[in-house]
Amino acid sequence: MADLSINMAGIKSPNPFWLASGPPTNTGYQVQRAFEAGWGGAVWKTLGDPVINTSSRFAAIGFNGQRVAGFNNIELITDRPLEINLKEIYETKKKYPDHAIIASVMVEPQREKWHEIMKRLEDVGVDGYELNFGCPHGMAERGMGAASGQVPELVEKQTYWAKEATTKPVIVKLTPNITDITVTAEAAVRGGADSISMINTINSLAGVDIDTWNTIPHVGNKGAHGGYCGPAVKPIALNMVGECARNEKIGIPISGIGGISNWQDTVEFMLMGSTSVQICTAAMHHGFRIVEDMIDGLDNYLDNKGIDSVMDIVGQTVPKYSNWGDLDLNYKVVAQIDNDTCINCNKCYIACEDTSHQCIDMLKDGVGRDILQVREEDCVGCNLCQIVCPVDGAISMVEVDTEFPPMTWNQREAVTGTIGSNANLIK
Repeated sequence: MADLSINMAGIKSPNPFWLASGPPTNTGYQVQRAFEAGWGGAVWKTLGDPVINTSSRFAAIGFNGQRVAGFNNIELITDRPLEINLKEIYETKKKYPDHAIIASVMVEPQREKWHEIMKRLEDVGVDGYELNFGCPHGMAERGMGAASGQVPELVEKQTYWAKEATTKPVIVKLTPNITDITVTAEAAVRGGADSISMINTINSLAGVDIDTWNTIPHVGNKGAHGGYCGPAVKPIALNMVGECARNEKIGIPISGIGGISNWQDTVEFMLMGSTSVQICTAAMHHGFRIVEDMIDGLDNYLDNKGIDSVMDIVGQTVPKYSNWGDLDLNYKVVAQIDNDTCINCNKCYIACEDTSHQCIDMLKDGVGRDILQVREEDCVGCNLCQIVCPVDGAISMVEVDTEFPPMTWNQREAVTGTIGSNANLIK
């Protein structure tokens, strides 16, 4: 059995699966139930001056039969008194000393405010802190959350203030509602952050009821933008994790968040540079017991790969994640159709004919059977036909030898000093 334990910037847990700060970590009762189910850590629902949350507050986007492909919320930080949260954190840590408890914190951008809450949390035994610079609604209107997280100077300054008040690891949670997340990640590093976590939720409106004309959700016929999460945001999160992981100016551990729903997602995030992963929407959808399948799946994956420790996969894909200008423009794949597997739905033909490069022909074989055939000389290897095909294995993308050496856009510019779109120029 592989070793699933992790050490992220000094925060240890028996596995990389942490509950993200949110409704699942609102109380000691919930966090203790999660630890009993097998979760390695939990980021306590964000602490600060308690707020009044709205009713209603959640909405979801379904797609192709999936109930919660995307999730939207307008919930804010804790609405429970700080004293009660401190008491429950202390009790939970005492009962589960080997599990990670990280306190999510959000206060006004004032040095004394940060010092006060950090020192109070230090006394109840948390393993570390997560500074919430990501919440995109409600708190942002008060100068906190994403309002701070979008200003590098405020990220740096508040991280520094938090570090002044503690010797324990500080994680900075970053907002995706920004042009370049590496800018604020670098600011967190300058402020002394031990780790960064990403992504927080994305500005969103789940929908509009076309009968009542109310937003979804609405509060007494009024609506507001919320934060978007769930499986739909995974590609955005993976990119931002990868961008930070490959940035030499950052160089600190990452806790990956955003659409993680199973052990396969976990492996992807860890390969892209995450040491721990944080999960919220999937737990809200399916309950705490989903972590059992995640643990078993991750363990089996590592065993099948002959890998002794989960820490050994962290960042392994990062060197392969580059800029477009570094891609080999002489590399080529073409589509090949297996007509014994094909069901002749013609989706690939329609997609290619209408929206791609018109390189699939509808033909008859020797016995008069309808078949589809790719003209490989015209195929550009865009993958669209394989993407729309409903039958796994019916279409394969096959690498072909172009007889030309690798050549990137950047190499071409360096050699010729010119910019051209003609593929023959590259060759």
